[in-house]
Amino acid sequence: MIDYILKYISIFLALLIVLPLHEFAHAFAAVKCGDMTPKINGRYTLNPMAHFDAVGLACFVLAGFGWAKPVPVNPSNFRHYKRGCIFVSSAGVLMNYLTAFVFCPLYYLSFYIPQFGHFTQVLQQTLSYVVVMSLSFFVFNLIPIYPLDGFHLYEALSKRRGGVYRFLRFQGIYVLYLLLFLSFIADVSGFWQLDILGIAMNFLVSYISVPITAFWGWIWGI
Repeated sequence: MIDYILKYISIFLALLIVLPLHEFAHAFAAVKCGDMTPKINGRYTLNPMAHFDAVGLACFVLAGFGWAKPVPVNPSNFRHYKRGCIFVSSAGVLMNYLTAFVFCPLYYLSFYIPQFGHFTQVLQQTLSYVVVMSLSFFVFNLIPIYPLDGFHLYEALSKRRGGVYRFLRFQGIYVLYLLLFLSFIADVSGFWQLDILGIAMNFLVSYISVPITAFWGWIWGI
């Protein structure tokens, strides 16, 4: 029972790190591109409470995937419209990858500190979840479905507004909700084959984590 409680404490602490960094990166990029909208709306901050979304947080708990409140941005304020759209859209996922890169060695180091019972367990689990969540966020947010970053990046890079665009913009979210629901059912029932999203994400995360683990493994071996 205690391990179960400590696990969810660690998950929550990891979310307090991963979510604000992701959203602040969007806000920071927008402000640097000339748009003060994030500051006006109180999103130019690392305060987790400014970024949490109730539904997205519930999905984290129930399905293992979720999202925060999108940072409000007005692209018409960008000094360079297309460049700003690309920069802001990609800032969150780039921050996720950087977060995983920075916290990976901290996780390794946590095994060399003195053991302080549950504190050490929570610390190690939290650092591990930060790395895993950051990489999962990286993959999840690149799905080209509105309102995820992948859609905004696709929108910025493509001028086409045909059937594919309209589907991703207006209907894709229902596909995403279905995949999240299947992840929840798979977790509850034990039929892991239903977790299509989880299987795909685990596969992709295992590949994008290779440069990070290889680099720090090389450094650690010196």
